[in-house]
Amino acid sequence: MANTSKSPGPRGQFRRAQSVAASIDHDTAEAERLRKDKTRTSNWKRWGPYLSERQWGTVREDYSADGSCWTYFPHDHARSRAYRWGEDGLLGISDRQCRLCFAPCMWNEKDPILKERLFGLVNHEGNHGEDVKECYYYLESTPTHSYMKALYKYPQSEYPYGQLVEGNRARGVNEPELELESTGVFDNGKYWDVFVEYAKKSPDDILIRLQVCNRGPAPARIHVLPTLWYRNTWIWGCKHEGCTMKPSMKKMGDGNAVICKHETLGTNYFYVKDMEEGTSPELLWTENETNTMKLFGSPQYTPYVKDAFHRYVINNEKEAVNPKPAGTKMAAHYILDIPAGGEKYICMRLTDQELQLPFEGFDDIIEQRKKESDMFYAALLTNKLSPEHIIISKQCYAGLLWKQRKLKRSALDWKHLFNRDVISMPDKWEYPWYASWDLAFHMIPFAKVDPEFAKEQLILFLREWYMAPNGQIPAYEFNFSDVNPPVHAWAVWRVYKMTAPKGSRDVLFLERCFHKLILNFNWWVNRKDPLGKNIFAGGFLGLDNVGLFDRSKPLPNGMILEQADGTAWMAFFCVTMLDMALELACHDMVYEDMASKFFEHFVAIVDAMNQMGGEGLWHEEDGFYYDHLRTPDGTSRPIRVRSIVGLIPLFACLVLEADVVQQLPGFQKRMNWFMENRKDIAISSIDKWHAHHLLAIPRMSRLKRMLEYMLDEDEFLSPFGIRSLSKKYGENPVSMESCGDSMSVSYVPGESNTYMFGGNSNWRGPIWLCVNFLIIESLERYHYFYGEDLKVRCPTKGGVEMTLREVSKELCKRVVSLFEPNKDGYRPCHGEAPLYAEDPHWNKLVLFYEYFHGDNGKGCGASHQTGWTALVSRCIYKLMEDDNSQQ
Repeated sequence: MANTSKSPGPRGQFRRAQSVAASIDHDTAEAERLRKDKTRTSNWKRWGPYLSERQWGTVREDYSADGSCWTYFPHDHARSRAYRWGEDGLLGISDRQCRLCFAPCMWNEKDPILKERLFGLVNHEGNHGEDVKECYYYLESTPTHSYMKALYKYPQSEYPYGQLVEGNRARGVNEPELELESTGVFDNGKYWDVFVEYAKKSPDDILIRLQVCNRGPAPARIHVLPTLWYRNTWIWGCKHEGCTMKPSMKKMGDGNAVICKHETLGTNYFYVKDMEEGTSPELLWTENETNTMKLFGSPQYTPYVKDAFHRYVINNEKEAVNPKPAGTKMAAHYILDIPAGGEKYICMRLTDQELQLPFEGFDDIIEQRKKESDMFYAALLTNKLSPEHIIISKQCYAGLLWKQRKLKRSALDWKHLFNRDVISMPDKWEYPWYASWDLAFHMIPFAKVDPEFAKEQLILFLREWYMAPNGQIPAYEFNFSDVNPPVHAWAVWRVYKMTAPKGSRDVLFLERCFHKLILNFNWWVNRKDPLGKNIFAGGFLGLDNVGLFDRSKPLPNGMILEQADGTAWMAFFCVTMLDMALELACHDMVYEDMASKFFEHFVAIVDAMNQMGGEGLWHEEDGFYYDHLRTPDGTSRPIRVRSIVGLIPLFACLVLEADVVQQLPGFQKRMNWFMENRKDIAISSIDKWHAHHLLAIPRMSRLKRMLEYMLDEDEFLSPFGIRSLSKKYGENPVSMESCGDSMSVSYVPGESNTYMFGGNSNWRGPIWLCVNFLIIESLERYHYFYGEDLKVRCPTKGGVEMTLREVSKELCKRVVSLFEPNKDGYRPCHGEAPLYAEDPHWNKLVLFYEYFHGDNGKGCGASHQTGWTALVSRCIYKLMEDDNSQQ
């Protein structure tokens, strides 16, 4: 029988470390809730922000013949057409299966429609692709969602739907987007601040408080309709998991209480409080059914349909709502007159218990949960962070936690796939679908705030209902079969190390992931090494428009693109698997063989990258790595564009420490033999210092040449991080002729000036935090090996000599400065918008954009992508740790 003890045993004995549950190492009420949720003694995560901010225009609601999801289900249909696979709402919540949903709705008596959901431009309307055109902010959330707070800014004047559509349509790709703030609707404070708070007394008892603030100079009226509804799971005639009988909502007695009954969710109660002056809201009732007569000209089985509240409130169609207090959708209609600078509160409670006094102690419970949230983050962030860094970090974590949403998805071309899980999304409006490489980066900051969720998400994408039988990880929902960079292994390894101290780590988690990652590694080797020579392709690899041409499309005349980034990503994948195998071999000697396999495979990949055909993908004259075009006759031609593609080889580095290797005599013996007998290939990838070895793509001489470019302010180094393309190409674009076609690429520091990949992302100059973070970590590893023996000038021209650790810290500072206010109060991420610098109701709000202008740091792309941009929280923490170590 296997010995399951974690204590050392005789060599050769099968030993396995037991799984260790990751935990937050402080004693707070929220930490205790996390422990109870982990052990399933209390289901604290049953309810959360799992409601999408956009379900219309998504691929999962698309049944069009040509896959045109934007036009098949447009925004104008959303208020009248029932969704099948999810729901959306304004800063709302649902249970984790998105059966019962809640969200606030409002009207300023000027808009043509109720404000039920966020508005934005679809791909063909925006001059830079799809873009949400609203001002909303995630302010706080605990990992169990025991306390959450968010803010929506609603204009008192008519919302400029038409102006935003036409204004952006009239602008070209070289012009900035027309944003809501630029239309004048917030001038003179003529808007409402609507704060939404959720606090759980218990896992199924949720207190909801809306604070409506009139920021304007005059009294104003607003209609607020807190809305509760069931997702339609009964009309489709389906029999798969998740389909149910029709649920019901009914009014209870004479008060403002509703009883809700659902086949699988059970019974819930919804209580609505009168206003302080004693006025009671009107309860409105309808069904969550499509208005087929309006949309398709066909009769419906009920006159009470999804858009009833819109028609009742705005069009005064009294017959639109059900006179009987019953249905599958209801709202409490408040009409609030609020003086200039005044505010009013609306209170509700959604619970699984029938209560006689639902609002007794209501505010005290909310304040208690708020206090517990503050205590959780005080323990998490420590008192060594500056007040400004705490503001940034808390909103960063809030955005990360609010972006969990329920997903249900299957696919005809991925028949095994069945996604029915809560998943961390890049953005719940612009990217309300998962992308596997985004998610890997999300889990690094998630490991700090909710380590168990981070591990569960990484395991999930390796399970058999996600990963294909051939080992491919689904890329993203629009095209599962596309290829993202293989960073999942790195995320697993980082989360493993971050979630427990050495000696107490969750080895079972690492083992589970390692075996599945072997399948994924083999898929890459078998599918993306076209010539079988360890030079890899992969297509666009998440870098969209970085190249002279669309790298995801087949090349003409039998040409092959040999990708510096594809090959470097595989070397990174390989050396990470080696690191994992060495760790696992310390618990089970079986893994020594796998460590040897990945060691030798890494050397082979690096040898090909550095030496195949003489120089591999390295260009000795330029001192940089490039993609190559290989023709059928065997000739290879470098594409001499200095981009992030040529810096990705920095990522693949690992220090093999002597004390680790000496614990593994089988691996040590094989490694020594290999280095002695295969010097022809080992020499290009292994550096030795005393008994330690550095495995890396560039050795010191090449590394220094690469860093000269990377730290040159006229090339890659920006005041805010590393650019994705050299600034040199701003005045001197690169051009190339191939097969009669002329192609060029130039430095574009902000939004894209092409429509490649939809035109809503740009890798031709901006700063992306995902790759910046990997560069920062890689420099730390290089410093661990070279120490004081390797110093470079930073910046290259006129800078001071720094160790690579000091360079890493400098890059951290530059990245963090994107979000810090300067001496005039302007945060670079918000550009030159005076509202965010001067107005006290705006200047503490932080947006975490998808990417950032390469020169001035202004946020670009999706404005709420607190996914991989949440990595800034780790940069802040790194700076704090570094300061502590120096002290």
